[in-house]
Amino acid sequence: MTTLTAPDRTSLPEPAGPPDRRARPRPTVTAVVSWIIAALFTAVLLAVLGSVIVASLGNSWGGTWLPSGWTADWFRQAWDTPGLADSISVTFQVAAADVLLALLLGVPAGYVLARKSFPGRSAITLFLLFPAILPPLTYAVQLAALMYRLGIGGTLLSVILVNLVPILPLVVLVTVPFVEQISPDVENAAKVFGATDLRLFTRVLVPLLMPGIVAAGVLSLVRVLGSFELTFFVSNARTQTLVVTIFGAMSDPGGPPAALTAAMTVFYMAIALIGLAVSLRFSNPAQALSGRAHGSA
Repeated sequence: MTTLTAPDRTSLPEPAGPPDRRARPRPTVTAVVSWIIAALFTAVLLAVLGSVIVASLGNSWGGTWLPSGWTADWFRQAWDTPGLADSISVTFQVAAADVLLALLLGVPAGYVLARKSFPGRSAITLFLLFPAILPPLTYAVQLAALMYRLGIGGTLLSVILVNLVPILPLVVLVTVPFVEQISPDVENAAKVFGATDLRLFTRVLVPLLMPGIVAAGVLSLVRVLGSFELTFFVSNARTQTLVVTIFGAMSDPGGPPAALTAAMTVFYMAIALIGLAVSLRFSNPAQALSGRAHGSA
C-alpha cells in the first residue's frame, strides 16, 4: 500500500510579489537650471508679446499697467494707414520667393557639398559662413549700391535678391549634416534598380531630407521676416516690407500714436506666426527624425 506524504512547504516556491517599482531618478542640477532658464525665457517672451497686444487694444491710459478702456479700433486705423496693405503684400511675396529660391538652390548645393570631394571644399564652406554670421549691415550698403548700379534698385526683384544673400548659405549649411546622416548604400541601391539621378533625388533623397528641408525653410522664413537693413537700403515706398513700414512709423516724431504702431506690430507678429504654421503644416521635424531613427535601428 502506497503511503502519500505531504510536500515539504519549505521547498515550494515563494509566491510572486508585486513588481519592483524603481524610484524615479532625481533631476540633476543641469536639468533644473535648464528648466529654470527655459521658464524665464518663456515668461519674458510672453510678457513682451502681451505688452504689445495690450498696447494695441488700449483706449486710454491713466498711468497704470493696464489701460482704463479697451478698443479694437486701432487695428482698423492701422489697416487703413496708407501703404500698410501694400507692405503686408510685399512681405508675403518676398518671404515666399526667398524661401522657395533658397530651398531650390540650397538643398542640391548642400547635397553636393556633403557627398562630393573637390579642391576648395573647405574654403567654400568657410565662405558660406560669412553671410550667415556677419551682421547684415556690413554688406547691406554694398549690395544696395550693386542693385542701383544694375538698374533694379527700389524694385521688388532687388528686395528679393538682397534678402536671398544671407539665407541661401544658411540653407546649404543646414542641409549638409542631414545629407551626411543618409547612408550612401541607400543611393546605391536605388541606382541598382534603375533610378536616374533626378528620380533618386526627388523620390528617395527629398523624403529622407524632409526634416532638414523644413528646418532650413523655417530658419529662412524667420530670417527674411526679421530682415531690416537689407530691405531698408534697396526698397522704396512701394516695395518696403512691413518691418520697414513699422520702423518709419516709430521713428517719425509726428507719426501715428503708439497704440497704432502697436497694432501694426501685431500684424507683423501674425504674419510670422502664419508663416511658421504653414511651414510646419506639411511636415513635423521631430516626428520625421524619430521615424527615421527607428527605421535605421
